[in-house]
Amino acid sequence: MLKISHRGQEMPPSPIRKLVPFAEAAKKKGIKVFHLNIGQPDIETPPQILDAVRQADFTILEYSHSAGNESYRRKLVQYYAGVGINVNHHQIIVTTGGSEAILFGFMACLDAGDEVIIPEPFYANYNGFAVEADVVVKPITSNIETGFALPPIQDFEKAITAKTKAIVICNPNNPTGYLYSREEMETLKKIVQKHNLYLFADEAYREFCYTSEHVSAMHLTGVDDHVVLMDTISKRYSACGGRIGAFVTRNQQVLDAVMKFAQARLSPPSFAQILGEAAVDLPADYFNTTKAEYKKRRDTIVTRLNAIPGVFCPNPGGAFYAMARLPIEDADKFCQWLLESFDHNGHTIMLAPATGFYGTPGLGKNEVRLAYVLNTDAINGAMDCLEKALQVYPGRIG
Repeated sequence: MLKISHRGQEMPPSPIRKLVPFAEAAKKKGIKVFHLNIGQPDIETPPQILDAVRQADFTILEYSHSAGNESYRRKLVQYYAGVGINVNHHQIIVTTGGSEAILFGFMACLDAGDEVIIPEPFYANYNGFAVEADVVVKPITSNIETGFALPPIQDFEKAITAKTKAIVICNPNNPTGYLYSREEMETLKKIVQKHNLYLFADEAYREFCYTSEHVSAMHLTGVDDHVVLMDTISKRYSACGGRIGAFVTRNQQVLDAVMKFAQARLSPPSFAQILGEAAVDLPADYFNTTKAEYKKRRDTIVTRLNAIPGVFCPNPGGAFYAMARLPIEDADKFCQWLLESFDHNGHTIMLAPATGFYGTPGLGKNEVRLAYVLNTDAINGAMDCLEKALQVYPGRIG
């Protein structure tokens, strides 16, 4: 009997996508499903950047430089300067989505068995990248009662061992929407300096901050060799299918190591680099419009959630996700029940159970993540479904 590798067996399934078969079955029965389970925006991809791809003029679809087209990297220098991040094009490696940037960071900076600390709940795919790189995720818990603020510094100190090599921060956060403050970022700076750690910063949602300005890890002073920025155009320009990201650091030794991984996979996607380059030239008010739309959706969903008896949802400061605590015992069962056994006027709702976003077993059992990526009419329809569902759900508590 042939065997699957230990890595293949340990690779976790996506907690965001595992309910897809149940959603497909519901649709086959004629039920409309409101998809709040995944961060796929319904905001239109800017036509200007799609046109740049359509109008690209070349006779051979060649490999790009392994670090990405120089013209695109130079454009990214302009983009980053606009958000207060000063780098040059040699300090940027274009990646196949933000996912590859995260994996490159794990592979280049950590050895097998090394540990990385991540505040939980966290983006579920960090677990998958850790399995691929054979490193160990050490979660430290943030709580819904505090809106998922950064855990106290002593919690980090207790988690650090001789094998700890890095901290991962997602800011604004997926799945909680929490926006880390200047003070919290300075706390992380002190920790990585004291313990000589890398600070991996996933900043996919930096444009969507509603309560205060975004503080990038690249804004921190005195830690240039510690900070690695993992970035992507997916959510910024509603271009998730482009699969184009960036690995950015001022640490030349890390860049040299990552470049070898980049060379091994040859080059990032060519068409998406054309798209990304054109995106830097979008009108200055582009993000004002999209940010205002997401804020309107956030206000709608948070207000509706907190008006449902037994539901609590802190107000997220950024991104386009909210975490809510429901009057149930098992979110996985509830989310499956919504798709298998419930509809309200021919509609139901697909949510992401929060258990998949925690590294500590048993946490998040009564929580769900909602992605407010649909228009406000759809969000209100989804909240009507959720309110009705909680009235009739056999497993409701309280």
